[in-house]
Amino acid sequence: MLRRTKVVLQKLLRLGFNRPQQAWRLQSSLVNEKACQYQPGQRIHGFTVKEVVGVPDLFITAVKLTHDGTGAQYLHAARDDSNNLFSVQFRTTPLDNTGVPHILEHTVLCGSERYPCRDPFFKMLDRSLSTFMNAFTANDYTMYPFSTQNGKDFQNLLSVYLDAVFFPILREQDFCQEGWRLEHENPTDPSSPLMFKGVVFNEMKGAFSDNERVYAQHLQNKLYPEHTYSMVAGGEPLAIPDLTWEQLKEFHATHYHPSNARFFTYGDLPLEQHLQQIQEEALSKFRRVTTDTEVPAQSRWSSPREAHVTCSPDALAPDQARQHRLCVSYLLGDITDTFEGFTLNLLSSLMICGPNSPFYKALIEPELGSDYSSVVGYDGSTREASFQVGLQGMAEEDAEKVKQIISQTIDDIVETGFQEERIEALLHEIEIGMKHQSANFGLSLASFIASSWNHGGDPVELLQINDSVDKFREALKENPRFLQDKVKLYFKENTHRLTLSMSPDEAYLEKQAKAEEEKLQKKINALSECDRKEIYEKGLELLAAQSRPPDASSLPSLRVSDIAPTAPITPVQIGAAGGVPVQFCEQPTNGLVYFRAFCSLNTLPEDVKLYVPLFCNVITKMGSGVQDYKQQAQQMERRTGGMSVSPRVVTDSTHLDTYEQGVLLFSSCLERNLPHMFRLWSDIFNSPHFKDEERMRALVKMSAQELANGISYSGHMYAMTRAGRHLTPAAELHEAFDGMEQVKFMKSIAETSDLSRVIRMLPRIKKHLLNPANMRCAINATPQNMSDASVQLESFMKEVAVNSKVRRAVRTNIVERPIRSEDSGMRRKLVVDENFKPCQMKTIFQLPFPVNFVSEAVRTVPSSHEDSASLRILARMMTSKFLHGEIREKGGAYGGGARMSDGLFSFYSYRDPTPVQTLSVFRRAVDWAKSGQFSQQDIDEAKMSVFSSVDSPVSPANKGLDGFLSGVTDDTLQEHRERLFGASHRSLVEVAERYLGAGQRTCGVAVLGPGSETIKKDPSWIIK
Repeated sequence: MLRRTKVVLQKLLRLGFNRPQQAWRLQSSLVNEKACQYQPGQRIHGFTVKEVVGVPDLFITAVKLTHDGTGAQYLHAARDDSNNLFSVQFRTTPLDNTGVPHILEHTVLCGSERYPCRDPFFKMLDRSLSTFMNAFTANDYTMYPFSTQNGKDFQNLLSVYLDAVFFPILREQDFCQEGWRLEHENPTDPSSPLMFKGVVFNEMKGAFSDNERVYAQHLQNKLYPEHTYSMVAGGEPLAIPDLTWEQLKEFHATHYHPSNARFFTYGDLPLEQHLQQIQEEALSKFRRVTTDTEVPAQSRWSSPREAHVTCSPDALAPDQARQHRLCVSYLLGDITDTFEGFTLNLLSSLMICGPNSPFYKALIEPELGSDYSSVVGYDGSTREASFQVGLQGMAEEDAEKVKQIISQTIDDIVETGFQEERIEALLHEIEIGMKHQSANFGLSLASFIASSWNHGGDPVELLQINDSVDKFREALKENPRFLQDKVKLYFKENTHRLTLSMSPDEAYLEKQAKAEEEKLQKKINALSECDRKEIYEKGLELLAAQSRPPDASSLPSLRVSDIAPTAPITPVQIGAAGGVPVQFCEQPTNGLVYFRAFCSLNTLPEDVKLYVPLFCNVITKMGSGVQDYKQQAQQMERRTGGMSVSPRVVTDSTHLDTYEQGVLLFSSCLERNLPHMFRLWSDIFNSPHFKDEERMRALVKMSAQELANGISYSGHMYAMTRAGRHLTPAAELHEAFDGMEQVKFMKSIAETSDLSRVIRMLPRIKKHLLNPANMRCAINATPQNMSDASVQLESFMKEVAVNSKVRRAVRTNIVERPIRSEDSGMRRKLVVDENFKPCQMKTIFQLPFPVNFVSEAVRTVPSSHEDSASLRILARMMTSKFLHGEIREKGGAYGGGARMSDGLFSFYSYRDPTPVQTLSVFRRAVDWAKSGQFSQQDIDEAKMSVFSSVDSPVSPANKGLDGFLSGVTDDTLQEHRERLFGASHRSLVEVAERYLGAGQRTCGVAVLGPGSETIKKDPSWIIK
């Protein structure tokens, strides 16, 4: 539900694909030829083929089938892609706020008839080489997808998934653990207070601590007040304790039936094999039933409505006095009308995306708010789509003005329409998106078709995007006012529209806590002595079950021997352009060219480093050369697939106090647009615009707002970054660029009335960063396009040579390391911080959340060290065999685990109600590892999980990138791979003792959230 239009539009624009690396030309494959042989009416393993349709734009042959016995719908997308995907989705339409579909999604994965062990879903993460495994609860459907590149693994996972969704055990104990329960704070102490516990209960408490989520949920509930969309599918925290175990089982019986299911498979594995397994293991045991899960159309209002809600104040908001939000939401048409949905999606982008859009000019430029409202643009996730536009970070007294501006802007659009150049730019984006090749296309496809298919739409028609483009062009040709007429119909004359405002209430959290306490007391007061005894006994039983070693012997598994002993090598060539080293990587990019440039920060003065993320954010958005920022944005949309700059900090693979610092330039374009793309970069290098203070202020506010909004969703990442801050020089810089330090810094800039000092900083930074003397470049393209790309890059380097100047590094101790080989000509310049002293520090950021994000980071060894592989295996094994059970199952947090990255061994928890207990769990996890209480099977499973990440598919756009950025060679990667294979029981115990033991480790700790009284009273904690 939390979305921005650009994210929603990416579903349409980013249907890229994977191709075999040996095939340079995209052509029909044997996989597609085989699929084309199916005939309508043909019966295969209990299914009947209904339609076979080629989608040449996506190199897919789509086969639609129906199951004869149950009516289950099936779509197979045959494609020459080894990353095969399966998903099954059910239409789930709750009529209360108890979160029953969400809790059911969790509970069905806790054991099934064929696989009765506790939590088979999480255990399969360690018994598989899956490239993706998860489950999703959407507004009106629940989806269970997985993907893998291994055929045997696909069959194993399919068996587990089918049994989970169709034949779950649904134990009351699992319902209590995953959903909610009344339990003593200390389950072993009947005198400790009773409290609400449960994974979903705490997850949703965390979700509703996010003001963006609160606003989005209210907006949907009030725009669709009649049926399932008026409810909270994930569960409203105070309503979750109203759900009973019996209601959960009833919901499964009525919703998780094949007659209410839609199956989707994708990739190069044989369709017949999938159909046979699904028929034999699941569908043959059911008969067709009539399911009552359809969502009726929302009754249309005869006049617009308004509503107001409150939220908690945001301590990190860019302007504390401007925390009001206002949005106007319009109910549109049925999403199963594919062309109408396509048109409205494009229309939405024309109205709000980019500085040339009418709503950007009307709402963002006048600085009435910090950014668009968090819910903005076209939303096709409900049966009838909607469109939202409004502002966040605005003053409450501006509400009427904003409403008038929105109304006037719609009138203006009806009157004047859109420039043809903007329409062509958007259609160019679609062309780029069709050609872009992603590493997880099957999952993108499943997500793209899910909502429309869920309500009876044609998923194949949805994929025929070029047909919609052609129809769109024809409609514009026949009626030049085609889009204006749509705006008039859906916006100007639409009486089903809601204006929702939200403002902070200082007592909001107090009211929420009071309401929860009242709910709790009401439950407690209704208990008899017998009930209390039963609660205590069930608490002990659950604790005992959680503490018992799981028996996963029934689950299928791959073996370590199934993992390829060597990794594929990506060939690259190293050359030069204008004296700048360039890596050329020939890949099947389907006519797209991907350009990257790494620019060193070594000469940049220390006093301006905090400004680097801001510089990166604005350098491509302020205008350059003869173009102002609007003209620049228009050219980027018409000529490229996007242009960006981002900070990069890379820890050296051989020494923890050595690192590379820089910024990464990235862009892509169609081969025909290479000169235009490099012309845009040339203008940015030679004559960027920095003096427009109004534009700068708008970008600063938007950036600060986005950072503040992201904490409640990504709090565990912020906690890990902060915990590692004082452990390595690279981690310290990472905190400055991407951590809470940057959030607070951007907040302070957004609060500054005079940005002249900031504007003066940017040209200083530009001189150091956009300097060819400190650059290396990379090009990924097809062999046919590489020559032209090289010529255009050479021309670009000549044009920007005026910026090339050898400057002295700020840090005196700089070492050079070759990339690929000593004689490659491409080298990295790394900073050696010999004076860095790691130190221990515990920090809590007190934030208005009902749950916490906790992390502890330990300094260990660099990635090339012989112990790094064992620490990586240990982190995965600790996550699955100890931390998951203690933090999620017993502690009630939404998630938790450990990871080994950049020389830091980091523990973390996510949406955690018990931070002090979790910190104790981290320490006990180390004791568990040191004790060696794990088996060879546990080690092998951890290896499986690690290798599923190591060998995850890489898109052609990103091939060779690891070596380019980190300097790691194929030999180094193979050596690390062999060490992963060689990790043993002894090596895991030894690294736990050597690096994680209390006497050996140097660690940092961070908590984001309310914390606890214990932490607040402890003088060793720094409170922010």
